[in-house]
Amino acid sequence: MAIVSFMPLIFLCFLVNLVTHAAAERQYQNCVTERGNFTANATYMANLDALLDNLTANTQIDYGFYNLSYGQNPEKVSVIGLCRGDLNPDVCRSCLNNSRVFLPQFCPNYKEAIAFYENCMLRYSNRSIFGVVEDTPWYYYWWPGNNVTNVDQYNQVLFKLLPELQSKAASGDNRLKYAAGSATVTDSLRIYALVQCTPDLSEQLCIDCLGVAFSEISSCCNSVAGVTIGRPSCNVRYGTNPFYEAIPDTPKGNSKLRTVIAIVASVVAFIIVIVLVFIYLRVKMARKYIEGETKAEDEEIELIDTLQFDFDAIVVATNNFSDENKLGQGGFGVVYKGRLSNGQEVAVKRLSKESVQGDVEFKNEVLLVAKLQHRNLVRLLGFCLERKERLERLLIYEFIPNKSLDYFIFDPIQRFYLDWQRRFKIIEGIARGFLYLHEDSRLRIIHRDLTASNILLNEEMNPKIADFGMARLFQMDQSQENTNRIVGTHGYMAPEYVACGYFSMKSNVFSFGVLILEIISGLKNSEIRDSEYVEHLVSFVMWRKWNEGTALDIVDSTLSGASTNEIMRCIHIGLLCVQKDVANRPTMASVMLMLNSNSATLPKPSEPAFVLQGRTFTGTQLLERNSGLVETAINNVQASVNEASNTELYPR
Repeated sequence: MAIVSFMPLIFLCFLVNLVTHAAAERQYQNCVTERGNFTANATYMANLDALLDNLTANTQIDYGFYNLSYGQNPEKVSVIGLCRGDLNPDVCRSCLNNSRVFLPQFCPNYKEAIAFYENCMLRYSNRSIFGVVEDTPWYYYWWPGNNVTNVDQYNQVLFKLLPELQSKAASGDNRLKYAAGSATVTDSLRIYALVQCTPDLSEQLCIDCLGVAFSEISSCCNSVAGVTIGRPSCNVRYGTNPFYEAIPDTPKGNSKLRTVIAIVASVVAFIIVIVLVFIYLRVKMARKYIEGETKAEDEEIELIDTLQFDFDAIVVATNNFSDENKLGQGGFGVVYKGRLSNGQEVAVKRLSKESVQGDVEFKNEVLLVAKLQHRNLVRLLGFCLERKERLERLLIYEFIPNKSLDYFIFDPIQRFYLDWQRRFKIIEGIARGFLYLHEDSRLRIIHRDLTASNILLNEEMNPKIADFGMARLFQMDQSQENTNRIVGTHGYMAPEYVACGYFSMKSNVFSFGVLILEIISGLKNSEIRDSEYVEHLVSFVMWRKWNEGTALDIVDSTLSGASTNEIMRCIHIGLLCVQKDVANRPTMASVMLMLNSNSATLPKPSEPAFVLQGRTFTGTQLLERNSGLVETAINNVQASVNEASNTELYPR
């Protein structure tokens, strides 16, 4: 009886010890207040609980990285769990299981939160966080009293060891994006260090993230022997005592012979088995392929059916496509404002018979855009296909009230509505939209027609990327494609695309760079033509002024008083995006990092290139061919900044 009466007390002590241990292991946590919160028992809470409950359920994951998402926007939840690279799976899962209980208790009802522990990191959010480098929140921790006596000698060894580990972790030698090692300072002193990135980062993004973390050491912990720096996308730790377990290398030598013997035996057995099941597998695979194709087609047909509008209803909504409802016109046709029977305002794109966009592009835009969901992309509501007196192809979009970006930045009056804060917000929003298209959507999407006229602005002047009629889809492991049909807008197309038909994500990056320079200068990337050449004005002139140290000369005069450091950084990023060498252009993920991190060091941009009658030239070669005309162009640009009323600019 006495034993039974003590059982509740023993159990209580066990719980107290467990909670105390979990709290002691925790090093830092942050409730991201700017992402908002949710109400108790809401759908978001249910989705979060479901994810956290199943975070470590997949026991096949043995390398300490968990990435899950659940639910539909806006209640969708994304979770990332990362363990230290040297831990065995049981210790890893134990740390994450403790953190998934503690973090929601510490940050109740917050949609986004992050916690760093001795052995793991856990974060969740209502936005996509996979493959995105995050700068904040970050933390550092050092052990008090553990100072270095000879700081210079210690740091010399430390900053030789860390880059070596950075290169090893980022190169992907193992799927952990993890490296650990040590180096001797003196006979009695040795440094032990580890670096780690989340495995969803590319090699360059991992290098960038760790580079920023290294730069923070000198500001926070210059003379401390033991330090931990944690960031959402990477972490660094070093000290004078061993704290990690060595990961054994794959054995060599005799293991190769054993591997060969095992392979030979397996091949013999496989041949015997494959002869027996060959016919069965072929029949099964063929049936599965047919069923898969049919299912995919059925899903597309079902999606098309749910998006299709009645043509007569659109006629009524647009007042029979009246001129009073006309919003704009381009090579594709005319856009009208409409009001549906339920009062909802829409924008209706009525494709012309002469439009370059054919049935293939029309179906492409419908199926593609309908599946895209992002705050910086225009939302497609539906379409209409009618074959009566004439072929009618209509696309129905959400109505964006503030017209397109070119209406503001190229107009001497309207540009005053866009101060630098708004322009930077527009640049950042466009970058976020393209990061989603390149990395976070189901397929990689190459827009191929990014222009100021295809960026729409909503009530809050937030940008939305529009017009996906020329877009192309890539598989996630595809990097480049070529075409014989060049489509897009001159001045925005990358030189390798115009000259050779090659397009890739870096083609979008080039167009984005042009757009940055247009937004900053208030000038269109105009073309100066004569019988021999075409020059992209803003890109080349901005690059030349940059090298002369006078790039601010062609910044929009309405931006006087804005942060020159921020403007110059954006010019720098724009010039990196329009470089001739495709490999030198940054990815959109790197662009986001550069936009949001003032501490990140930017490389020096090289010359932009321009396509002249199918050939590619550098800016220097253009000067040698047409120095007089180019000098006149530069002078005209200078005049347009000083006297905006003298500049004749025509938005597309």
